[in-house]
Amino acid sequence: MNLLLSAAFVVCWSSGFIGAKLGAGGADAVTVLMWRFLPLALVLGAVAVVRARAAWRGLTARDLLRQCVIGALSQSGYLLTVYYAIQLGVSSGTTALIDGTQPLVAGALAGPLLRSHVSGRQWLGLCLGVTGVLVVTSADAAAVEGVAPWAYAVPFLGMLSLVAATFLESRSRRPVAPSVAMTIHCGTSAVVFTVLAAVAGAAVPPAETSFWLAVGWLVVLATFGGYGLYWLVLRRSGVLRVNTLMFLMAPVTAVWGAIMFGEPFGPQTAAGLAVALLAVAVVRGGAAGPADGENPGDVPGRHADNDTRAGARALRQQPR
Repeated sequence: MNLLLSAAFVVCWSSGFIGAKLGAGGADAVTVLMWRFLPLALVLGAVAVVRARAAWRGLTARDLLRQCVIGALSQSGYLLTVYYAIQLGVSSGTTALIDGTQPLVAGALAGPLLRSHVSGRQWLGLCLGVTGVLVVTSADAAAVEGVAPWAYAVPFLGMLSLVAATFLESRSRRPVAPSVAMTIHCGTSAVVFTVLAAVAGAAVPPAETSFWLAVGWLVVLATFGGYGLYWLVLRRSGVLRVNTLMFLMAPVTAVWGAIMFGEPFGPQTAAGLAVALLAVAVVRGGAAGPADGENPGDVPGRHADNDTRAGARALRQQPR
């Protein structure tokens, strides 16, 4: 079951980059994101009122506020930068690769933030991962004309936003049902993107059928599939598994983008992706197994890993 969930997560999360490319062809990024989340938030809100009220019991205002912040970071901030980068001309595969460095960056930050040991192998993995990103980015920049060099820095901001959301979730002390978390996150994003679209004068959707096909693709595959499975796999299999899977997004997206959109996928791109995957192998090769009696499916903020020391212990094992 975990293997099937992991495979589905990789495909669905990668579909978000493809969907962003589909939507970017006929509308502004905030327009696509507004209409992706506004109807979804209304549906999830109605379901919460009618059928899922029990899951909300016992949650405090602080719990709800924390989930709003996590949603703003992991959806609003993350997706806005991804869509904007693709709208600027950065290929979906390159955007996915930059996003995929999240585990290595989080692993490097685990030391100063959680006072956990970061090994030399983890730093080596981080350096290899960054090298892979630079190789692929340079290949993309050489193959695509008219893309400003600073556009390649935009996905890094989104990656850092997702890192922050994951650290914040790791420190949560009260379990929140996935249905509740998704409802709050989507509601927060709907408000953020509606305000941004209204301010930018981009709230009115285009009439083209392709726009609504892209929105449907993003809602079904990327939101329910990718985003929902992200937290599900995190809770069932732990941070190490999620971190490793994130590195599979880049090659899957790069091949997908090359087939659907004719995006560049030459020897240099393949070499950069190989270096990035090597970074995962380096970090995973030095990861210690779970301690005796420790459930490898536990994640920070849940059950046995519900305090700072356990959270640090889990993060020491991850390639973030």
